[in-house]
Amino acid sequence: MTRSREAKRSPDLKNKREINYRLFERSDRNLKSEKKKMTMFHFFNCAILTFGPHAVYYSATPLSEYDTLGTSVKTALVYLGTALVKLVCLATFLKVSETDGFDPYQELLKALIGFIDVAGLYFALTQLTHRNISQNHKFQAVGLGWAFADSVLHRLAPLWVGARGLEFTWDYILQGLEANANLVLSISLAALGSLMWLRKNKPKTLIPIIYACAAIVATMPSITSYLRRGLGWHFPKVVGFELFTSLVMAFISWQLFSACQRPSV
Repeated sequence: MTRSREAKRSPDLKNKREINYRLFERSDRNLKSEKKKMTMFHFFNCAILTFGPHAVYYSATPLSEYDTLGTSVKTALVYLGTALVKLVCLATFLKVSETDGFDPYQELLKALIGFIDVAGLYFALTQLTHRNISQNHKFQAVGLGWAFADSVLHRLAPLWVGARGLEFTWDYILQGLEANANLVLSISLAALGSLMWLRKNKPKTLIPIIYACAAIVATMPSITSYLRRGLGWHFPKVVGFELFTSLVMAFISWQLFSACQRPSV
């Protein structure tokens, strides 16, 4: 009798185990699919935060009305060429540091090599053939194309690889905010460059201020590197400094541009 009872129970136990195993597999698949959806949602959020402001700036300003997209695309190509020259110079003159500390000599070389960006902006503002657009729209289109190319080159690949990871991190959201600060700084530098190289009848008293502001914006990568490695600032604090500095420099550039447009008495 006991053997017959055990023989009847054994198929029931097997069926229960199979059902539990199938339920576990189904729940595991659902969990993985939900994780994939959440990671893709996180990636799209970070991508919109990183690249969305460029599209919003283009569509919300008169740049879209005057069809300055070609100018931005040409500037992006100039940026890629400038980045290639900078990469060659960095690989040639800089040594690989064994520590992550702040090296003043290395950072000085980086700052000097960083002025290649200024040369690239000069070429984009003065040598590229633009359509019949005003100086106001020209520097905005150049700064927009420059900032977009920088974001694509330095942030797209890390965003695609890292933001789709299973572990949530704030780093890619901070990178998106940093891209927004870089957009404002690039347009500010383009505005200052247009005042330096294209505006002939600017007040002489403003010339030193224009060059000083352009030097500050051009050396921002070295300044943020010093804050990270020299002072030990964490990434969120550095991004906050970049956002604040970008707003200040944008306000100063706007004031200088407005002052240079006023007719001299």
